[in-house]
Amino acid sequence: MTGAAKRLALEVVGWVLVLAGIAALVLPGPGLLLLFAGLAVLSQQYEWAERMLEPVRLRALRGAAEGVETWPRVILSTVFALGIGVFGVIWLVGPDVPGWWPIADRWWLIGGPWTGVTLLVSCAIALALLVYSFRRFHGKPEAVAALEGEIDEATEDAREERERLRHRMDERRRREDD
Repeated sequence: MTGAAKRLALEVVGWVLVLAGIAALVLPGPGLLLLFAGLAVLSQQYEWAERMLEPVRLRALRGAAEGVETWPRVILSTVFALGIGVFGVIWLVGPDVPGWWPIADRWWLIGGPWTGVTLLVSCAIALALLVYSFRRFHGKPEAVAALEGEIDEATEDAREERERLRHRMDERRRREDD
C-alpha cells in the first residue's frame, strides 16, 4: 500500500470510529471505547488527536469505575447490557410485525439482522468491560484514588498546555500587529 493510500485508509477508519463513538454515546454501544479507538488511529497523523487521546481514556476509566462503585450500579449495568443482547436476538430472529405496532410495517425492526449483530456485539463488549471494571475497581479505593490522581495530573497538564498555546497565539498576534 502506498503512503498516500495508507494515510487515506487510516483517515477513513479513524473518522468512522470517531463518528460511531459519538453516535454510541447516545445509542446502545461502547461510545467512549469507539471514540478512543478512532482517536488512537487519528493520533498517528494529527497532533490534536494525540492530545485528546489521554483525556478520553481517563474519562472512559472514570465511567468504568463509577459504573461498578455500588452493587445496584453493577446489577443495573449488567441488566442493561443483557437487555441490549435480548434486543439483538429479537432483531436476528425477526418476528412478524405485531398487531399493536402503530406505524408502517417497514419500520418494524429497522436495519434487519445486521442491527441484531451490532446489538449482540455491543452486549458482549459491555459485559466484557463490566467484568474488567469490576475486577479493576470494585471495592478497591486505592485503584480509584490512583485514577483520580491521574485525572488531576492530566487536567493540570491540559491547563498548562492551553496556557502555552494561548501565550503562543498572543505572541503571533503581537508580531502580526507590528
